This record gives sequence, structure tokens and C-alpha cells, in this order.
Amino acid sequence: MLITGKELLDVAHAHNFAVPAFNISDWAMFTGIMDISEEKDAPVIIAIHPDEVRHVTTDLIQAIRSRAHRSHVPVVIHWDHGGSYEQMITAIQAGFTSVMIDASMLPFEENVAITKKVVETAHGVGISVEGELGTIGANDSYGESGAAEILYTDPAEAVRFIQETGVDSLAVAIGTSHGLYPAEKSPELKLDLLKELKAATGIPLVLHGGSSNPDDEIGKSVKLGVNKINISSDIKVSYHQRMREVLGTDVKLREPNSIQPEPIAAMKVTAAQKIDLFDAAGKAELY
Repeated sequence: MLITGKELLDVAHAHNFAVPAFNISDWAMFTGIMDISEEKDAPVIIAIHPDEVRHVTTDLIQAIRSRAHRSHVPVVIHWDHGGSYEQMITAIQAGFTSVMIDASMLPFEENVAITKKVVETAHGVGISVEGELGTIGANDSYGESGAAEILYTDPAEAVRFIQETGVDSLAVAIGTSHGLYPAEKSPELKLDLLKELKAATGIPLVLHGGSSNPDDEIGKSVKLGVNKINISSDIKVSYHQRMREVLGTDVKLREPNSIQPEPIAAMKVTAAQKIDLFDAAGKAELY
């Protein structure tokens, strides 16, 4: 079933679990994520970043909507890290059921202004909105960008931001970074800050940069009130690493239906682990 981000995350918020937002970059990845979500009876967010949108094009969204409508699990199609009001209009027109406007690198008042404008437009047509306050770090140059230095979300500012913008969910900065962590860098979440933010805001909170963080920290973040966690790098590494192994040096191997099944299976193993870690397995029955 295809629903909005607010409909999905309000239930996760009420029942204290997190929904995985898996970034997909092609149709094979999408169908694999849908298959494992249905196998685990888990709600799912199909996230597509602007770079990924340019790759798959918005023409693919109607096919994703069709597949979502046929599913017995709740599905949200989410535009991840939108960088402008114009992108949000494109997302709404294309058929996304949730959008994120990320103006976190702007001064607070400018972030509020553009986020409020997006909320007013999106809510007018029944689409939910995620905003971001504070900055997420950056580990590599692939996919979503990030800040050189993490600016942690201030609880008082978060309350004001929510009141002034009307966002349905808020991405918070508590120590995560986009991409994969290098060997010399260890992620560490400020869980005490997360506890403060959840108590102050009372709405679904989102964790970006969820790949490569220790499972125990991620598990604790779910218990403390994170309701959506973005996973991109981890599933893509599983998918493409297995694809490299399958291809090997066999120059005659060329048919996608001979190459892709094993990479999809490898990606599904990683996705299943995230679904269990976020306590999302079996939660489709709540909708």
C-alpha cells in the first residue's frame, strides 16, 4: 500500500520503532528492497536522492507507485535531501509521497523560511515533509554531501523550528556522517542529546548517515526515539561488491538476469539485518 511519510512515521513514533529508508539507484535494487520488506512484513521507505533521480529519472516513479500499490506492506516514496523549492515541486508532480527539504547548511532563519514554504505547498496536496536542523558529517565524496564539521542539533532551536515550519519529521544531527567511515574514524552518537531532542520535540526524528554505525548505538537510538533511519552506502556496497565477484573476468557474461540475482540476494541480507535492528520486522500489521 502506498502512503505518506506522516502516515508511516506517526505509527512508528507511537509504537517506538524505526522504518528503514533505503536509497535505491535502479529498478533491480528497488525490487530487491520491496521483496525483503514483504518477506519481513516490514514498512519501508524508498528513498531517492537528487543524484539518483537524475540517474533513474522521474519516469520510474510511476512504476514504483504501481508496485507499491500492489504490496501488502506500507510503502513511502521519499525524495531525499532536496536542495531547493523547485526540486520539491518536481517531486510532488512526479508522484513522491514524502519530501525532504535540506536547508541545514543555511542560517537558521533561511532554513525556516524555505522549509516553511515547502511545507505549505506540500501539505496543500497531502504530501508530508521532513526538514533538517544541524549538520550531518561527510565521510567520502559519493552520494549525499555533508559538512566538514558536525553542528549538533540544539533542542530549543528544534522546538522553534518545528513550530515555525510545521514539518512532519525532523532529521537531527547527533554525530552521524554520510558515506562509509574510514579506518581511522570511529562514529559516536550523542545519545543523551537524542533523548533531549525527543522529549522536547515530540515528533518522529530521523537519523541520516546510518551506514557503518555500530549496531548497539543504532539499536539504542531506536529505543530513544529515532523513527526513520537512512541506509544507502551499506546496501550499495553489498550489491555492487557481489556484482564485481559475479562478473569476475568472464567477458562473455552479459545478461542482467544472469548477473543481478546474486547481487540482489546479497543486498537483501544487509537490508534484512537493518530491518531487524530497527525493530521494523512484523510492524506492517500495525497499518
